[in-house]
Amino acid sequence: MFGLIGHLTNLEHAQKEAHKLGYSEYANEGFEFWCSAPPILVDEFQVKSVTGATIEGCYIESCFLPEMLNSRRIKTAIRKILNAMALAQKHNINITALGGFSSIIFEEFNLKENKQVRNVELEFERFTTGNTHTAYIICRQVEQASAQLGIDLNKATVAVCGATGDIGSAVCRWLNQKTDVADLLLIARNRERLELLQSDLGRGKIMGLEEALPLADIVVWVASMPRGVEINNETLKKPCLLIDGGYPKNLGTKFNHPDIKVLNGGIVEHSLNIDWKIMEIVNMDIPGRQMFACFAEAMLLEFEKWHTNFSWGRNQISVEKMEQIGEASVKHGFKPLLTFS
Repeated sequence: MFGLIGHLTNLEHAQKEAHKLGYSEYANEGFEFWCSAPPILVDEFQVKSVTGATIEGCYIESCFLPEMLNSRRIKTAIRKILNAMALAQKHNINITALGGFSSIIFEEFNLKENKQVRNVELEFERFTTGNTHTAYIICRQVEQASAQLGIDLNKATVAVCGATGDIGSAVCRWLNQKTDVADLLLIARNRERLELLQSDLGRGKIMGLEEALPLADIVVWVASMPRGVEINNETLKKPCLLIDGGYPKNLGTKFNHPDIKVLNGGIVEHSLNIDWKIMEIVNMDIPGRQMFACFAEAMLLEFEKWHTNFSWGRNQISVEKMEQIGEASVKHGFKPLLTFS
């Protein structure tokens, strides 16, 4: 069996969807209650591959809210993720994906030092961040969506916002090695990490966001933040492709310009329907077939019986591993989302 650990986008969203997820008593509770609420296994389902193989899965709601980071409830956030992981292990799940902020919290706060969760000693090989598959899908979206829009990659400037993160650095490596992108603009908060990435790539220009946006034919946003980000239409090139790979989706502006196309990054479409609740609750357009690529990674690992933490640690994603998970993705009937929002 595979597992998925996730969370909703904010307190209002969590209260609204509590009925659908099966814990109606949480619906009218405030922030402090959600800070103490335990994780819940809320859905079980089957996934069928185009190969004919069928696997069993479940979704665990961590009851983490991004507001916990805004309000500096770091210990609460850490406890949420560790408790959700312990719950997955108690159910003897072979491989579980850490979705959304779950993986970010794990990495940023070094949770591998916290193996003991009450009476459970966490076996980290049972967990994956799903970031390798997410990075692969975003890169395929860059390649395929740019072709749809007539943007020639070998003449294009690509800005990667969040370039030093696990997914961002992997995207940069793929674009550097597997495409003929003309120019890479590297955007992140930590200058030292940016310089290390630039040295590793042997190319790329370090820039601030405001400086980079007017130059970019393609913007890949892979910086996950609790709050959304507003970008002014006027600052962007026309045409421009924006791939929003953060969670929750960070690009708060609704772009009404015909030459600005926005794609939800890191989303895959499966060839066969899945009877589950969670993708409807997070507002996927086709909830029976669309999902986060990190969740799909857990499915792929279960299909292939690769019961290992395939994606783990910061900046450990190689182009070779992206190709490996990409081959499995195609084999089992997943493809990048290419529908513009």
